[in-house]
Amino acid sequence: MTDSIAAKFPQLSSFDTSAVEWMDFEDDPNFNYPISYSIGILGACPESGTVDFLGRWAPNSYCHFHRHLGDTTSLILEGEQHTVETVNGESIHKVRRAGDYAQKPGGDVHMEYAGAEGSLVFFSMKAVDGKVFEVLANDQTVLNATLYEDFIAGKLPR
Repeated sequence: MTDSIAAKFPQLSSFDTSAVEWMDFEDDPNFNYPISYSIGILGACPESGTVDFLGRWAPNSYCHFHRHLGDTTSLILEGEQHTVETVNGESIHKVRRAGDYAQKPGGDVHMEYAGAEGSLVFFSMKAVDGKVFEVLANDQTVLNATLYEDFIAGKLPR
């Protein structure tokens, strides 16, 4: 854990990710960018449709192009996280570092990737109509929608 995050959130300095059950995602021939990330579910509340999880990226690697359907809270725990959002057809690149916290409504279309050191990010997401997020093709066509029940059960397409 970096000094900056431990200083801002001392309760996180002892968080041990070795107990997390990770779901790993690797390069996919359907996409033209390096994919190497893992997701670890921390907890879920079916009554509210929320799920808390960690996302861990290998250095300079991406997750799939996607859209979060519900409200999302995130906290960068380690490393550097890049997001490239598509807003009105334009790409907006943001860099977030350890300690950066954000709350966003659902619906934004974006790509996420780690910096040179990789990254570890906490997320809390709310499902909408039983879905957490959608994986998109480059033209923003929905390739698949991840159902809440499948997500928390670790039944994700790989």
